[in-house]
Amino acid sequence: MKNFIEVDKTEEEQVEQVKRWIKENTLQIVVSVSLGLGSIWGFDAYKNYQHSQLIEARNIYLALTSNPSDTQAYEQLKNNHADSGYLDQATLILAKNAVANKDYTQALEYLTPLSDASNVSIAKVVNMRIASLHLEMGSYKQALDALNTAPNSAFNGLYNQLKGDIYLADNQIDNAKKYYKLAFNQISKDSGLQNLIKIKLNDLN
Repeated sequence: MKNFIEVDKTEEEQVEQVKRWIKENTLQIVVSVSLGLGSIWGFDAYKNYQHSQLIEARNIYLALTSNPSDTQAYEQLKNNHADSGYLDQATLILAKNAVANKDYTQALEYLTPLSDASNVSIAKVVNMRIASLHLEMGSYKQALDALNTAPNSAFNGLYNQLKGDIYLADNQIDNAKKYYKLAFNQISKDSGLQNLIKIKLNDLN
């Protein structure tokens, strides 16, 4: 567009200049306004689309909670709603169902991609479940490897208690005692798990 107005002209000249400017730039003005309105409507449409996608992801997730064997629904969630926030929770549900069916290999396939999830709490819980599965399968080294992650005060006691279980299963009694003692001191006294660890320690003495 041409310059809108030249400030060094007289008032009458400026009025005439405004009229000429509007006449010469009518098309550009209409297009600009249309684009502006289109952007607003486009943004609203995008928000509505996002909302509908979130509702769809939620419905698929709820269906999986009722029927965790519905792998087709899981694949739909994985392919179409990977960033919805429901996928990680759905993966944990399917892994739990695989464990219930004693399909530990399948459970590990579900859990392994979540072992380094951006959500620290999910990653820590997943690594504990992976370690527990390897323990159940008698793969003690893999079980310990799953727990060799960055320390986190909220999980240290749980991790060390599980390490004690792994060493005990592997008949490494001294190491089992070591990690049970660490866990006992790290877990809250109000936790029933502390009493369980105390029983385990007494059994080893």
